[in-house]
Amino acid sequence: MDYQKILDMHTHTDNSYDGNHSTMFLCENAVEKGLRAVAFTDHLEMDFYHEKHFDRTAVQSFFEISKARSAFRGQLIVCVGVELGQPLYNQEESEALLARMPYDFVIGSVHNLRGMEDFFLLKYEEHDIDKLLREYFDELAAMVDWAKFDTLAHMTYPLRYIVGDQKLPVDLSQYAAQIDEILRLLALRGKALEINTAGLRYKIGEVSPNEALVRRFRELGGKYITIGSDAHYAEHLGMGIREGMAIAERCGFSEITLYQNREPLQIPIQ
Repeated sequence: MDYQKILDMHTHTDNSYDGNHSTMFLCENAVEKGLRAVAFTDHLEMDFYHEKHFDRTAVQSFFEISKARSAFRGQLIVCVGVELGQPLYNQEESEALLARMPYDFVIGSVHNLRGMEDFFLLKYEEHDIDKLLREYFDELAAMVDWAKFDTLAHMTYPLRYIVGDQKLPVDLSQYAAQIDEILRLLALRGKALEINTAGLRYKIGEVSPNEALVRRFRELGGKYITIGSDAHYAEHLGMGIREGMAIAERCGFSEITLYQNREPLQIPIQ
């Protein structure tokens, strides 16, 4: 695969609880693959910010990414990023963190409902899936309305496990009104929608959100698209990005977005 000019805007170092490789090692691999830019966006799960010591890893991650950015200057664009999970579950701390940490790029995501485990860990036979998804989309809408992030990550995250792993059917048309509200708010707030390509490596076999929802974002006035592999291993850096670019182009986008100093920079797809 030709990785030249690939922008991978969602990756994790070993400063994420589920990451596996150091920032420097990942940069070395990105350079070897010929990536143009990489954003390191380690997890900060804000509902467990102090309890699970994300307050410590936040500082360590920021320091190591900043160091790597200097070390690889001229070889690789390194964006100092973060994946802010469930920011509204601890809104005061989330806003304080963003005020003191000069990130290039902030991903907003929801991995679990309030008081519940990650969708990855749920036993779906014990839950009403329709209720879970309606609550999930409500949480996304509230986070998008808050709007103190740059891109909305893996919008259909629960489907990775409900549909992909458990093979349980979900008809997204049942949630069309909620999804439209999320996409309309994203466009209105000038935020990006992420095409997360991790699903291409998983059982679900598609990007998140799917192509139809990326197209709907465009129809509702969406301007900015980011694409991320959600890599947790060096070998996954850049994977699926070209497929994501092709989807963006088919949906009417001529550019993808790189963020520096929290400002969107539009990069032509061709």
